[in-house]
Amino acid sequence: QVQVVESGGGLVQAGGSLRLTCAASERTFRFYAVGWFRQAPGKEREFVAAVFQNGATTYYSDSVKGRFTISRDNAKNTVYLQTNSLKSDDTAVYYCVVPFRTNRASDYDYWGQGTQVTVSS
Repeated sequence: QVQVVESGGGLVQAGGSLRLTCAASERTFRFYAVGWFRQAPGKEREFVAAVFQNGATTYYSDSVKGRFTISRDNAKNTVYLQTNSLKSDDTAVYYCVVPFRTNRASDYDYWGQGTQVTVSS
């Protein structure tokens, strides 16, 4: 897997927004699909969103569809996750994986440090 650095998390009130960033140093980044997962306290890690190599094909978990938007800038080796209308249930550590292959967290061996998102109600 490609090493990535996640950033952009923070503390936000319910209804607010954050933009999460996944940055990679490898130029081959542009050839891979990229996925975001999250893990809330006491819960299993779950799939959030993915974007394929061309940036036009995306898909989302039902829990975030219509509120989150994933995009990528291949020139910057970066993927973004725009999170809007945040709810307390969105509180979690968010992780990026490259390459994205499946939406099962158990299929991945390596995880970065993630970025903490905390939504206050």
